[in-house]
Amino acid sequence: MKRDALIRELGLGPVWRLRDRAVDAAPPPELTQEAETGVPPRLTFEEAASANTDDRKAMIARMDWDELKSAVAGCRACGLCQARKQAVLGVGDQQADWLFVGEGPGAEEDERGEPFVGQAGKLLDAMLAAIDLKRGPGQGDGEGEGGGVYIANAVKCRPPNNRTPEAEETAACWPYLERQIALIRPKLIVALGRPAAQTLLQREVKIASARGRVFDFAGVPLIVTYHPAYLLRNLPDKAKAWEDLCFMRRTMKGR
Repeated sequence: MKRDALIRELGLGPVWRLRDRAVDAAPPPELTQEAETGVPPRLTFEEAASANTDDRKAMIARMDWDELKSAVAGCRACGLCQARKQAVLGVGDQQADWLFVGEGPGAEEDERGEPFVGQAGKLLDAMLAAIDLKRGPGQGDGEGEGGGVYIANAVKCRPPNNRTPEAEETAACWPYLERQIALIRPKLIVALGRPAAQTLLQREVKIASARGRVFDFAGVPLIVTYHPAYLLRNLPDKAKAWEDLCFMRRTMKGR
């Protein structure tokens, strides 16, 4: 105690005593930004675009076209980003009446950054022309040429060897497609092939039983038909595809 009294006399107090290590309290946890300010930390653009979380989905749901394009270009939310040359968002009239959704980019699309530019793309252009449509802005009443066309895919990066996208890959890209639809506000959505139909309808789909029906996507009519790549391998089914095109046009006229 003489040491304590001497310290006090020299004005060096207060006196601190070391506590037994065995009974020392655990150090307080570090305060997070949320605990200090009451505001959750804001995710960076890159973090939100690469994590398949509710925060990512919420951020994508608020994006404009420029932000969406940047997010897709830098996305690393699934393994498809590892082998791609570039992500492919879509092409066409951003206020289109007609929205066509395919499966995913192929080799030529991966090279050029635009959907449906290979042989399947040429056939799709011919299909559009058959009902007086073309990719991009149009003129007129929307029943044929003039309604404007936008073309997108269920996944934005090329699957290896052009395989069918896996469930986790379509799930990672789904917020992007959902936002595209919200921004475009189409009058009619056309699902090209089974993977696109299943992505949009969020359930198992068989093309044979889905054809000739009008499905609902958040109040927008949705029609299912064959993917152009399938038609290139199965030429007799082009007649069925023509029936579907006529059905699409009748449906649009009824809008």
